[in-house]
Amino acid sequence: MNKKTHFFATLIMVAATAAVLVYANIRHDYAIIILSTYVITISLFMLIYSIVKLFQRKTTVETGDIAGVTENLNTEIVLWTDDCSAVFMNKCLRNALGITDDSFDSKEILKKIFNVSDMDEKTIQKIINGELGESTFHNAYGGKTCISWSTSLFKENSKSKLYLSAGFNLTEIKKMQTSLRSSNDCFMMSMELSEIGVMISRSQNRYYASPQLVRMLGLKSSSVKFSDFRALVHPNDRIQYDSCLKLLETSGSVSNEVQQLEMRIKSADGTYRWYSYRFKIVKISGNSFPVLGGAFLDITQEREKDMLIERLAYIDDVTEIANRNKLVKTGEETYKCCRMLNYSYWVIVLDIDRFHIVNDTCGYDNGNVLLRDFAHLLYKYISPGGLAARISGDNFALVLRDYGDEELPIRTVSAIQDDILKLANNNFSSIKLSCSAGYSKMPGDGNSFLDVLEHAEFALKSSSEYQGSITAYEPSMHDSIIGNTELEKELSDAIDNNELQLFYQPKINLADGKIMGVEALVRWIKPDGTIMKPDAFVPIAESSHLIGRISQFVLNEACRQNMLWQKMGYPNIVMSINFASSDFYQKDLKDNVFEALVKSGLQPQWLEVELTETLALRDIDFAVSQMNSLRSLGVKLAMDDFGTGYSSLSYIQILPITLLKLDRSFITDIERDNIAYEIVSAVIRIAKSKKIEIIAEGIENGRQAEILRKAGCDFGQGYLYGKPMPAEELQKFFEKNAKERSVY
Repeated sequence: MNKKTHFFATLIMVAATAAVLVYANIRHDYAIIILSTYVITISLFMLIYSIVKLFQRKTTVETGDIAGVTENLNTEIVLWTDDCSAVFMNKCLRNALGITDDSFDSKEILKKIFNVSDMDEKTIQKIINGELGESTFHNAYGGKTCISWSTSLFKENSKSKLYLSAGFNLTEIKKMQTSLRSSNDCFMMSMELSEIGVMISRSQNRYYASPQLVRMLGLKSSSVKFSDFRALVHPNDRIQYDSCLKLLETSGSVSNEVQQLEMRIKSADGTYRWYSYRFKIVKISGNSFPVLGGAFLDITQEREKDMLIERLAYIDDVTEIANRNKLVKTGEETYKCCRMLNYSYWVIVLDIDRFHIVNDTCGYDNGNVLLRDFAHLLYKYISPGGLAARISGDNFALVLRDYGDEELPIRTVSAIQDDILKLANNNFSSIKLSCSAGYSKMPGDGNSFLDVLEHAEFALKSSSEYQGSITAYEPSMHDSIIGNTELEKELSDAIDNNELQLFYQPKINLADGKIMGVEALVRWIKPDGTIMKPDAFVPIAESSHLIGRISQFVLNEACRQNMLWQKMGYPNIVMSINFASSDFYQKDLKDNVFEALVKSGLQPQWLEVELTETLALRDIDFAVSQMNSLRSLGVKLAMDDFGTGYSSLSYIQILPITLLKLDRSFITDIERDNIAYEIVSAVIRIAKSKKIEIIAEGIENGRQAEILRKAGCDFGQGYLYGKPMPAEELQKFFEKNAKERSVY
C-alpha cells in the first residue's frame, strides 16, 4: 500500500470516527452499544489489515508459518480450504470449542463454527461475502459464544483455495445488550406502572413524547407540536405553561436546576387531570436550540387529597370562592408571568354599597346569602387565567386578562352593577343594591401584585362616598390615601384619649325669644388646642367605620349633658343630635338610643334626632320603619336641610317627623327674593297642616327673623343668636337669655 493510499485510508477512518461520535451523542440512550461496536469493528479492521500486511511480502509464506503467527493471537482464527479437507484453528478458538487434539471432523467443525447446515459452494460464498452475519455456538463450558466472522481468500492453487477467517467475539457485548434491554424493560415497566411520561424537545416547535405519555394523554403520535400540546393544557394554566416555553427562548435561563410546574392537562379519557411536570433546560454542544426535557407524573389523586387542606387555606367559607390568601398566591404567580411574557391583567376591587344595612335589616344569614350570590355572579366575567376572590367583608376582587381594551374594567363593572340589581328580591326587595369599584393594571401599576392590588383599593377608597362609582387608579391617589390613613390613626387615638367634645348652638322660639333647644355638634380638640370641625374628619370616620364610635359618643354625651343642665336648674330644652347614614340604618338603633336615655336618666321628649333629607329618602321604606321605632320611644324627629335634595313636599305626609328644618339657602335671600319667600311660606303652611313644627337655620339678622315669624315659622337658629359653643359658654347663654326675657 503506497503512501497516498495510506493517507486516504487514515482520512476515512478519522471521518468515520467523528460520524460515530456525533451519532452516539444524538442517540445517547444507545451510546455505549454504538461506541463498543465501533471499537470492535475498528479492531477487526486493524487485525485483518495487519495480517494482510504480514503476508503480502515478496516471499511466499507457507501455511505452517501462518499457523505459527496466528497461534497465540487473542482472537479466534481459522484457516480452511474450500473442500473442507484442511482446517487449522488457533489456540483461542480451540479453547472456545474445547478441542485438545486433531481428532475432529473438519467439515463438521466448520459447520459448527459458522453455524450453517452444510458447507456447500453456495454457503461458502455467503461466508466469504459476509452475508451470514453473526454465528452462535455452544462453547466448552456449556455457554453460548457469539462471533462475527470476517473471511478473505488467503492462497489459491489448482486444487483448492485457502481462506482465513478472523473472528470477533461478541459474547460480552451481547450480554451487555441483554442487560441493557432488561434494564430498559424494567425502567419502562416502572415508568408505566408509576404513570410517568417523558417529554423532550430538541427543536423550536416539537416535542418527543414517550409511549407512556402518548398513552396517558391519548396523543396521536410521539411527535407533538408545541401548539397542539398547549391546546391540551387547561385555559387557566396556560399562562404558566407559556412561561415555561419562554424559558427556551431565553439563553440566560439555561441552568442545571430542576424546575417544577403543576398544571391540568386534558387526558386520554377526555377529562382534565393534574400533572406535575419536573423539567430541566440544558444547552447541548452542536445543538443551537436549548433542550427541554422532563417527566410528567399524574398527581390527580394527591391533589384531591390536598383539596380539603387547600380549601381551609384558600377557599372562603361563606362564598365558596377563593379567599385573599389564594388571590395573593395566584396573583404573585401571574405577575411574574406578566413580566416574562409581556402580558397584562386588570385587577378590580369591588365593594357592595351599604352592606351593613343588609346585615342590620335582614340579618347576618341573609347577608351571607347576598355575599354568596354576588360572588357567584362574578364568575360570569372571569376570562381564562383570571380569578374571582373575596378579600374581606363585602370586598371582592376580579383579575381579568387585558387584551388591549382600556374600557374593559368599566364595562365589566357596569354589567355587574346591572346584575346585582336583579338580586334585590325576596328578603332584599326593600333595599337598593349597588356596588362600587376601583381598578388598576398589572404589572404597570406596581412593583408587585400586592402593590397593584393595594392601588386598586386606593382607587375604590378615593370615591367611597359615591355609590356605584367606578374609579381607575392614578398615582396621585397614593399620597391622598396615605394622608387619610394617618388622619384615621390620629382620629382613632383622639377617641381613645377623650379629645372629642360637643359644642352646642342655641335654638330660639321666634314668638318670645326664649331658648327652646340646642343642636349638639362634635369637635375634635387637639392637644395643641387646634379645633377641627366635623367636615375635616367625619368623612374619614365614615370610610373607616370610626363613625360608629363617634356617634355613640355624641348620643351618650348629649343625653348626659342635657340631664346635667336640668339638675342644675336650667330650663328644660330639646337636645338635637345627628346620625350618619351608617348609624341610622343600624338594626339596633332603637336599642342604643333607649340605653343612652336610661343611662343618663333623660326623658325621651327632650331628645331629638335630626336626619338629612338625602339620608331619609335613600331607602324610604326602611327609613320610615326606623323613624317609627324611635317615635315609639317618645323621641322627637327632625328633617334637616329640607329643600336641598330631590324630595317633594309629599314626603312630609309619609315621614313621621315632628320638626322640619328649612335650609339656610332659602333664608339668605328671603328679604329680597319673593320666590324664596313664597316657597318658605308654602312649606310652613303644609307643615302646620300636618302639625309639624318649623325651624329656620342660618338666621343672621333681625329682619330675617321677623319675616319668618310673621310667616308662621316657630323657631330660629343662626349666628344672630349664637355660634356653636362649649357647655360652659352655653350656661352663660342660659343666664343671659333668661335675664333678657325677664326684662322684656
